[in-house]
Amino acid sequence: MRDGLREAFDFIAFSARLREVQRHNNATADRKESVAEHSWHLAMMAWVLHRDFERECGHTLDLERMLKMCLMHDLVEIEAGDPSAWTTRHSAEHIHDKARIEEEVARRRFTPLPGGLGTEFLALWHEYEEGVTPEARLVRGVDRLNPALMRYLTGQGWQDVGADATALDGLQLPRLRVSETLTALYEEVRDAAVRQGLLPAS
Repeated sequence: MRDGLREAFDFIAFSARLREVQRHNNATADRKESVAEHSWHLAMMAWVLHRDFERECGHTLDLERMLKMCLMHDLVEIEAGDPSAWTTRHSAEHIHDKARIEEEVARRRFTPLPGGLGTEFLALWHEYEEGVTPEARLVRGVDRLNPALMRYLTGQGWQDVGADATALDGLQLPRLRVSETLTALYEEVRDAAVRQGLLPAS
């Protein structure tokens, strides 16, 4: 292979393994969602909602960068795993360990990419993790909304994590308040889930 193509191929093969990483919410009533499915759906949601986000922000947003963040933000989970937000949000030690492990994976896997791709991937991943731009904050919001949406759409509910509407608000709203659109969509999902008995009101 020509220079750089081997590194690109190795990374493509690595990224294919995202299909193997299982999330905690369902993809259908009968099976769990893979992180690859989740990442694709985030990209679709960001694309569909992009104009609403721009209207709210009052300025242009870089859709290409948002889509790239959606597609690559969880690649580190191939090696670092995908812990549930319900089990990690109260443990500062666990959050610190998770961040350290993911940083190590990101540097090891992204840096060898040829032609400036490694720098681009690492910068985008840091932008997402740190929420330093409007695009990153919105993608982080879509990322937080998506599992609640899937728990509702598949009828999974929240019984496995013992959550009620108040607990769900506490997890969701800090990230979703960046956007009126995301907040409204979340409230629609939450209220419908309560009405259908998938989520206790309190």
